[in-house]
Amino acid sequence: MWNDLWDIFIGFLRASNLGFGGGPAVIPLIQAECERYAWLDSAGFSDAIAAANALPGPVATKMASYIGFKVASWPGAFVAVTAAILPTILLLIFLGALLKKYAHSPNLQAALKGVRPVITALLLYVAIDMGQSAFAVAAPRDLLTIPIALAAAALLYLRRIHPALLVVLGMGAGFILF
Repeated sequence: MWNDLWDIFIGFLRASNLGFGGGPAVIPLIQAECERYAWLDSAGFSDAIAAANALPGPVATKMASYIGFKVASWPGAFVAVTAAILPTILLLIFLGALLKKYAHSPNLQAALKGVRPVITALLLYVAIDMGQSAFAVAAPRDLLTIPIALAAAALLYLRRIHPALLVVLGMGAGFILF
């Protein structure tokens, strides 16, 4: 068990340290740690994302608690969440004043401009990977995932519905249809 807890700590600390750009940007890094340590398969990771997005709060900590719990029960959840928030806490404590001082630095702005396309590519990679498992047709009833996804994309694109409501509607549709 101690090895599992250490692996959870290192995996989520590594993902959180490199998860530049907010919660969604850390998802591909968490996925890489899940693959490295064989914590979850692709379908299990998609379930973790779905569960994390169905609840309020930051996605990284919700995924950490879910995956940590799956791997090592409550101690795993505690260790995973601690590792996920530790980099942010330490940065706020030790670098907060420095970051505030240089927030408008042209060099920092240039670095941020360079990292944005990388974060976009990481999110696209996760979306494609999740899509492959979500749309893997195993039974005729699974074909319903395609119209659900198209309806969700249309509603998001047209901005006619709040994403949180869309998640709740998706859960309801899944419960009724599957």
